[in-house]
Amino acid sequence: MKLFLILLSAMLVNNYVFVRFLGICPFLGVSKRTSTAVGMGLAVIFVLVVSSAISWGLDLILIKFQLEFLRTIVFILVIATFVQFVEAFLKKNNPALYEALGIYLPLITTNCIILGIAIVNSLSKYTFFEAIFNALGAGLGFLLALVIFSGIREKLELYDVPRPFINLPISMITASLLSLAFMGFQGMIK
Repeated sequence: MKLFLILLSAMLVNNYVFVRFLGICPFLGVSKRTSTAVGMGLAVIFVLVVSSAISWGLDLILIKFQLEFLRTIVFILVIATFVQFVEAFLKKNNPALYEALGIYLPLITTNCIILGIAIVNSLSKYTFFEAIFNALGAGLGFLLALVIFSGIREKLELYDVPRPFINLPISMITASLLSLAFMGFQGMIK
């Protein structure tokens, strides 16, 4: 039950995009089309879960040898390794998605949601499975945020938006309204 609550909390109650405002760059960048948003969301989920699992183990080693000050550097190296793996995999197996993601795919390395989850897992002293479920919940929350936002952005293209609000302004207004909606989940899980 505790693992399910961690998953649900990371996905909805403490959504890392709408509540903690992590991962905003790819959130705004790849949310123009739902297909691209789903591809990015799945790539982020994979990198989040695998890098969280490895970072959890490496964090234990760093703590044992009193090298916690290297935590951020080690986590970034782990994340960068898996982003390179995902990039090579997509380039070979799904070139269309690889091209659609463009510059945002290598930027997963510096995506603050991924580094943020690794650090939150470490500082929260989660067990291995709690860290994995937190990462999975955060990834599913990121995917949910991308899919909802991209769907709204696709619909907005069909409407006559006032000229000053075209593109980024209406996107920011939409994102802020979605953030308010997710704030409604606050207090559900204690």
